[in-house]
Amino acid sequence: MVQFHIENMTCGGCVRGVTRAIHSVDPGAAVEADPRARKLTVQSIKPGAEFLPALAAAGFDAKIQ
Repeated sequence: MVQFHIENMTCGGCVRGVTRAIHSVDPGAAVEADPRARKLTVQSIKPGAEFLPALAAAGFDAKIQ
């Protein structure tokens, strides 16, 4: 499991965008997002760093926590 802080994830549309980005790297990943806290939790066999380029390409500045 990896947690990200995504400062510009503020609404349901953002949650859909980050979920698409995560699933583009690992379609089987479980994604839980909390836009109020700007936190994203991902359950995946892939390391968290592999998701950063996909999130950046989708317009989200994510930091691993």
